[in-house]
Amino acid sequence: MHNKKRVLVVGTTSDYIEWIRTACPNRALFLTDPEIRKNAQEDSPKDLEELLIPLNDFNRIKTDLLHHLKTWGQTLTGVACFDCESMETAALIASEFGLIYPDLYAIRNCRDKYVSKQLWQKNNIPCPLTAAVNSVDDVARFLDLRQKEVVLKPFFGSGSELVFRCKTLDDCKKAFMTIKAGLKRRCENPLFKKTSSQDDLMLAEEFLDGPEYSCDFIIENNVVTIIRLTRKIKPDNRPFGTVSGYVIPSDMPEHTDKAHLENILLNSAKCLGIRRGLCMVDFIINDYQPVLIEMTPRPGGDCLPFLLKEAGNLDILKLTLDFAEKKPLGLNGTTHFTPHIGIRLHAHKAGVLKRFNTDLLQNEKRIKKIHFTRKPGHIITMPPDDYDSWFLGHMIIAPDHKQYPETQCFLIGKRLGVEIE
Repeated sequence: MHNKKRVLVVGTTSDYIEWIRTACPNRALFLTDPEIRKNAQEDSPKDLEELLIPLNDFNRIKTDLLHHLKTWGQTLTGVACFDCESMETAALIASEFGLIYPDLYAIRNCRDKYVSKQLWQKNNIPCPLTAAVNSVDDVARFLDLRQKEVVLKPFFGSGSELVFRCKTLDDCKKAFMTIKAGLKRRCENPLFKKTSSQDDLMLAEEFLDGPEYSCDFIIENNVVTIIRLTRKIKPDNRPFGTVSGYVIPSDMPEHTDKAHLENILLNSAKCLGIRRGLCMVDFIINDYQPVLIEMTPRPGGDCLPFLLKEAGNLDILKLTLDFAEKKPLGLNGTTHFTPHIGIRLHAHKAGVLKRFNTDLLQNEKRIKKIHFTRKPGHIITMPPDDYDSWFLGHMIIAPDHKQYPETQCFLIGKRLGVEIE
């Protein structure tokens, strides 16, 4: 007998769908883009569990969703979303069906990196100074004004895609042209679809140096609860902004009080319009001060759910469903994580993936999980042309002592053979 009460999961990936179906059977109804299902390696859910609809057609979504609920006698008890490009659709559905989820205003404030920083600056929330730019001359003026390195990036997007650190005017010219061409090629990509800042091309931002952290937290009833805090590993030999791994647990940054950080998170979320949400934030410690880079009302993705599960038996996907249904979460800010590092696996060159060779890792007890997201035959294109295809999966590693844990992990990772032709 199937559960008639369902959390609507809007627009996620096939591996997340399989995770949720296994960990939370009969709890979710998945609204999935047909292209995701067509390319999925996992088995398809049953008809009562999934609707395949293009996520850019809200009228069809509304009609088909109502028909599905009537056909299967189901009711929606909440809305959850794990992907930036699907959050606006999730907000529209939540509003239409009277469910609790951040509204369209809040989602757009978060997704537009220029708008979010303008709101933060107006409310004295520490964040990098920014300017909208439409020409190399605009960038040159910003570079001259700041008298320091700048970062050029799209208004919308995710991670390090089309993000460049520029030290000189020549760097700025090259980056500007690369981003301009890259955005033109991505004009149909929903991740880069602009719903604000329509009159401007891209964003210039002052570069701030310092360790970078990623944090999941809940805001509810005017209180912030931090779920996890991880430090990012960002090597110099990869495209700027590329995250090679995450370290957990991460102590509070030096001279940073937990209550101070929670207060910044509370105020920064509220001025974006988020009153209740399970959110992710990225921040840098600069001059002993947390400086916010971006915030979004969804949990951190990538290898982070796998890392949290191994390090603290915390299922962040299940927690997101529980939060959507307003179920008790049992969080008190004291989740215990044992030392683990998530290492992201990137291709070293373009070509066709032939195979993974794990022979040298067979007796490595420090490896807790290896997850490959690609199969032989996968075509790899390197950044800046493609920031997705060179990502091959991840390893979750438990270092055997505190001395040089990151070095341990990277040495282990080098023993993985990745054959590309």
